[in-house]
Amino acid sequence: MQMTALVPYAHLPRAHHDRHVLTSTVDVFGAAHWLLCERAPQPGVDVQPFDALVVSVDPGGSVELTELSAVRARFPHLDCLPDGGFVVAASRVRRDEDANQVQVFDALGRETSSFSVGDAIEHLLVDESGHIWVGHFDENPVGIRRWSVTGQLTWTSDDAHIPGLFDCYALNVSGRVAWACPYTDFPLVEIRPERTGLPVRVWTNRVAGGAHAVAVQGERVAFYGGYSGQRDRLALGEMTEATVEPTDTGLLTRPDGTVPGCRRIVARGSRIYVQEEPFTTWCVFDLGS
Repeated sequence: MQMTALVPYAHLPRAHHDRHVLTSTVDVFGAAHWLLCERAPQPGVDVQPFDALVVSVDPGGSVELTELSAVRARFPHLDCLPDGGFVVAASRVRRDEDANQVQVFDALGRETSSFSVGDAIEHLLVDESGHIWVGHFDENPVGIRRWSVTGQLTWTSDDAHIPGLFDCYALNVSGRVAWACPYTDFPLVEIRPERTGLPVRVWTNRVAGGAHAVAVQGERVAFYGGYSGQRDRLALGEMTEATVEPTDTGLLTRPDGTVPGCRRIVARGSRIYVQEEPFTTWCVFDLGS
């Protein structure tokens, strides 16, 4: 079986390892970001608004710090906006908190807007134009939506005729394009809201179901993950006019060849970024290399 090793990509500077990592991501331009707080949230204790620190490391290794004021999310999603601001969103919401689920901060860490995108966020990714793409899991099967930074819904999958869209298992946002591989049928879906006439294309996927990340380079596709014993699977395929046909299957490993543990995954274009506990380092697989 083919073994493909991840490549080290970005590291949280050691000076910040004493703080708790709430979440981390890699943005559409390739910069890595960590959202840090003083201590981990306590189970069963209501979270009061707290100050948090975003540590950003760009592809060249430069580090920037941004203090965010009055963050409300216990288990947040994070992404960076093109203007240097940030989006922080709670993945789960209670009814009385719904209106404040998503917080948008400017480059100085000040909240500029808040709104709701719905419960059960699986993925939250910002594109290069500043739109916020949200994919939901099946406790709120509304599919995939795109929002402005002021909370305006700018695209929805409601009438897109995507087969079996109950849970957005995999979402990839690169440039202004989104790719998805949703449960239950696991098709490959390309979404270009500004494309006239055909904003959504769907390919029947003959490669692998259950993947939690997808990468695309030209006509080539990589699916990472799967059910139970296939969580480390890397399945490769080739797009035809209507289908994705399998070309190879193997495993995606740590740089040293061992299997990753508990992990966080972000997909951007041809790249799949993987981060595992203690969530201080990002590694990358690039389908285009």
